[in-house]
Amino acid sequence: MIRTTTLADIDAVTALFAATYPVLLAPFYDADVLEIALPLMTKAQPQLLASGTFYVAETDDGSVVSCGGWTLEQPGTALVQPGLAHIRHFATHPEHTRRGLARAIIQRCLTDAAARGVQALECQSTRAAESFYAASGFKTVRAIDVQLPRDVLFPAILMRCELG
Repeated sequence: MIRTTTLADIDAVTALFAATYPVLLAPFYDADVLEIALPLMTKAQPQLLASGTFYVAETDDGSVVSCGGWTLEQPGTALVQPGLAHIRHFATHPEHTRRGLARAIIQRCLTDAAARGVQALECQSTRAAESFYAASGFKTVRAIDVQLPRDVLFPAILMRCELG
């Protein structure tokens, strides 16, 4: 089941990030980069969970096994550019990959964003997720460094999907 998150999901989403990112990112990044970045990347953001545009996929027993969403605000800022939205913080537990969960969430993001008048979505993809986003209609724009808290730069890929 896919549903919109609430603040009550903060612990489950944080646990999902902590279980997912170290495993799925390890083949794509040096260990020293992950040692610095993972503690910053594996904390759920309360404002994102309360946005109404962040979603989780749950198992029958209520376990959160995939998540992701979108915002009008550019990540890390309050900047809004008319017609542009941003894909945010996707993860799928390693034991639940390749089951269509993230694909269902990304489709919900695309549909919901288009219904709100969004014309394009951008994402700051990890190297590990580039093929997932490409399969969902995103095109690679360029390599970027994402600014994390404490002046940590994380290598990523800027991707864009035109809607409609």
